[in-house]
Amino acid sequence: MNIYEERSECTLSNTNRSGRGKNRRNSATSQGQGNASASRQPSKSSRPSTRQQGKEVRPQGASLSAVRPKGRERESAPIEGLPVSKNEETVIDIIGMNHDGEGVGRANGYTLFVQGALPGETVRVRVMKTKKQYGYAKLLEIVKASPDRVSAPCPIYDQCGGCQIQHMSYAGQLAWKRQLVVDNLQRIGKLNVLVEGAEGGEQQGIRILPTMGMDEPWRYRNKAQVPIGAAEGGLVGGFYAKGSHRIIDMDTCLIQHEHNDEVVAKVKEIGSHLGISAYNEETGRGLLRHVVVKKAFRTGEMMLVLVTNGRDIPHKDAWIGSIREAIPHVASICQNVNKKQTNVIFGDETRVLWGRDVIYDYIGDVQFAISARSFYQVNPVQTEVLYGKTVEYAGLSGKETVIDAYCGIGTISLFLAQHADQVYGVEIVPEAIEDARSNAMLNDMKNVKFEVGASEDVIPRWKEQGIEADVIVVDPPRKGCDPRLLDTILEMKPERVVYVSCNPSTLARDLRVLEDGGYRTVEVTPVDMFPHTVHVESVAVLVRS
Repeated sequence: MNIYEERSECTLSNTNRSGRGKNRRNSATSQGQGNASASRQPSKSSRPSTRQQGKEVRPQGASLSAVRPKGRERESAPIEGLPVSKNEETVIDIIGMNHDGEGVGRANGYTLFVQGALPGETVRVRVMKTKKQYGYAKLLEIVKASPDRVSAPCPIYDQCGGCQIQHMSYAGQLAWKRQLVVDNLQRIGKLNVLVEGAEGGEQQGIRILPTMGMDEPWRYRNKAQVPIGAAEGGLVGGFYAKGSHRIIDMDTCLIQHEHNDEVVAKVKEIGSHLGISAYNEETGRGLLRHVVVKKAFRTGEMMLVLVTNGRDIPHKDAWIGSIREAIPHVASICQNVNKKQTNVIFGDETRVLWGRDVIYDYIGDVQFAISARSFYQVNPVQTEVLYGKTVEYAGLSGKETVIDAYCGIGTISLFLAQHADQVYGVEIVPEAIEDARSNAMLNDMKNVKFEVGASEDVIPRWKEQGIEADVIVVDPPRKGCDPRLLDTILEMKPERVVYVSCNPSTLARDLRVLEDGGYRTVEVTPVDMFPHTVHVESVAVLVRS
């Protein structure tokens, strides 16, 4: 069995991903949350620091048991006949890395997943858990380090779940993400991929280009969603530790824009001074649940959203005044009310406390209005790269009709509309379509039409109305395209299909269906939207055979 097939290759976590139409759910996690990783050879000196930055905070009033993962499995009886046993120490070679960023090694033919280990390393590990076909081991010592191993610059990297591969050089990350796409296309899609450096005659297969990375892969996120807790001395906020609701308090996140860090720090400081209480998820009491900050990279405008457990805010005027004085570049201060006992961040009611209800930003030449709850790409620099590649693959001359399935707030639709005769966008979320229409009006684009509904229902109706697509663009959520949409594409028979993917495994599955239906995948370009995490976007172009 292939080492990557021994666990489910498709992690359909509800993360705040980077495509469009992803606001079907109101995700409680911030993009990029996942496993923490060992950033260097384990030693006493690498234990978590006792400094304020990075301390763990339980929800206010919670017991120790309350913050442990619920539903923990009972200790099972040892499995007989395995080449290793629990708590055994062994030395293994790491031969690969899985989609979670865990090193993959073998002990006498038995697969072990090792958090923090990199391909090409020899490591000493302790077996922590065994299953029939694979197990998990803890990294104890790096016997031989990979050339790609680096020291993670983040001081709380070992605790925080936001990044998974900071301990890998950026060049190594880009190469691994390309290989992840290749592996999925070959293994899941059973697709023929051109092999780099292969000798012989003319090869037939899909070209996988190098991953398009960032010149500066830090401070790229334009949105922070920070859970708030209480500790001695006032409010704390940061990220949840992996697999728990323990808040890792922090002042600096190296993948967030610096201004986001500054706003969160000031809100905590001012709230603590005014005696604002933190929400307690155990009791359902307390006021401040989350602080959400949005930064428009091009215009410099910022929005602050206070997510509260009720409408009434003590010392509201003093709080707003202090925030405005301390953070003059904030253009909008909003309150979102969420009184439900849930891990979903936003509630249904949003109101403006001061300033405008939106801020404005640009992707390329297209302007977007960003409200408190509207979806917007979290890495604007790479979004322009991603959309540029999408337009390139669409091959537009200005005469084409394009359908954009899963159009979200119309980001890709409006990019395409600059180069096409007519664009039709469809999205199942009514609020997203309202934003899409508003953004089209904002940019005075009259050659784009948006409709609410499921793509697999709306597109056939358009065909009945005589609308024939030359190009269909899809950008589905992590679960991939609905099978009925794939059938619809095959019935519509566009000359080109451009597939924007956030999940290589479902991309591979859907490309297989389209190829079996008469299309040929020409090229795939991975795009690194989220440096230092395991996530990778891809853009694929298919043509009719």
